[in-house]
Amino acid sequence: MKYDTQHIQPFSKDTIFSKMNQLAIKHDSINLGHGFPDYPAPLFIKQAATKAIENNINQYTSVWGNLELRQRIADKMYEQYGLIYNPETDITITHGATEAIFSAINGLINPGDEVILFEPFYTTYLPSIKLAGGTPRFYTLYPPDWKIEESRLASLFSSKTRLILVNTPHNPTGKVFSDKELLLISKYCKQYNIVAISDDVYENFTYDHCQHKPLSTYPDMYERTITVSNVGKTFEVTGWKIGWTLAPYDLTKAIVKIRQYSTGSGATPLQEAAITAMNSSDDFYSRLKKRYQKQRDILYHDLQQALFKPVLPHGTCFLMADISNFGFESDIAFCQFLTVEIGVTAIPASALYNELPNNLQYIRFAFCKKEETLVEVGKRIMRIKKCLNL
Repeated sequence: MKYDTQHIQPFSKDTIFSKMNQLAIKHDSINLGHGFPDYPAPLFIKQAATKAIENNINQYTSVWGNLELRQRIADKMYEQYGLIYNPETDITITHGATEAIFSAINGLINPGDEVILFEPFYTTYLPSIKLAGGTPRFYTLYPPDWKIEESRLASLFSSKTRLILVNTPHNPTGKVFSDKELLLISKYCKQYNIVAISDDVYENFTYDHCQHKPLSTYPDMYERTITVSNVGKTFEVTGWKIGWTLAPYDLTKAIVKIRQYSTGSGATPLQEAAITAMNSSDDFYSRLKKRYQKQRDILYHDLQQALFKPVLPHGTCFLMADISNFGFESDIAFCQFLTVEIGVTAIPASALYNELPNNLQYIRFAFCKKEETLVEVGKRIMRIKKCLNL
């Protein structure tokens, strides 16, 4: 018997991410395609995980997740944003943010329901919608400002709209949605009585005096917003896959229903260690931002010197750069050249769109790397001018 999954992009050796990774390994290229650090996680969180394992905190936990961790997440949301969540009914610990979003989508939509999402987008959004039988509606963000225009946004809403998927700070553009833009999204969510899933995994990565403001803080949005975040990005343990959802119980129970019959409980000792992470002082977060902003600035400056046209990101760990002036037929062809001839690997933006806008040639770099790594990247990309006779 064959099952029809042709509408889902395969995750295999043939994906562009895997191809670029293999090419980077083959040519000893510095890989800025992956959005995870090349340096160790903080010692205190590793010690907390070791302690949990040694203390035999290794068996199943509740499908909702560790209650003490949920309580600490609730405390943090109140301390930072003034939002009140009941840790027993409104918070669910998940296998990272990816599973949180998948469970939310599959718990809330029926086949034929429409879901609005902003492109370019994180790669698992679209397959999650399609696997649930949903119909995606795309709002294309255009460089260099990646602005949301009301007329284009309004045209996507209809009686069939069930969800809108928001990601701010935004991967891959690094955009932090403005207050005006979030008010627009809120306006149409309320007008059409729909739910918003807000992917806030980069909430602690904002620069240049930009601040993250959760969608759930806007008037009448708390009851219709599922907020998603995780430990992996902020505490640089992306492989732990500890995420969570925050939403009123009527929405949370739909998420738990999917989790109960799919992944069940999560990694118990890592959830225990995440409690320690969530108890970090404000100084930890300020130092994190300062370090990432410095890494961003190094890469941005060096790309400019090498005749790229980078767009300065105000959030996340990603930077988009226009490569149209280099004269390649596609962003994929340029990324292959960059890896093989220059020794630096990036991701073509076309992999992050449903349909790439005409004449758009951008690539994405990750700057969550050691300073010495980025300095070496700067040295290598300067060779591009000689290679292309620029």
